[in-house]
Amino acid sequence: MLALVKKPRIEISLQGEKVGELIQWISKKYEVSILTSDQDESVAVEETDFWQEMQSNRIGNLLSAARLKANFSQSKLAEKLGIRQNMISDYERGKRRLTPDMAKRIAKTLKIKVERIS
Repeated sequence: MLALVKKPRIEISLQGEKVGELIQWISKKYEVSILTSDQDESVAVEETDFWQEMQSNRIGNLLSAARLKANFSQSKLAEKLGIRQNMISDYERGKRRLTPDMAKRIAKTLKIKVERIS
């Protein structure tokens, strides 16, 4: 069985007895999605709810990942860019469109190629 805990994002592969009990226990604390329940069954990643959710805000997710990889908080990145922290949050949540100029500024600050966040 493949299970996905959405927040914090954890992917788990489980086999054996009492898998259902373990999933129930984890589900008490975290939101869990079962990706497959049979080893012979496979699901294209593009068909999963997780994939659809990630694609709906692709730029924001890429920006968030690049920022975290560079060990920057939203506040620290905003300070370096001379903007408000809530603007970074808006970019990451898809509430504000990332302009090409801002993408270049962010990429330079995070020391990444602009293509990584566009």
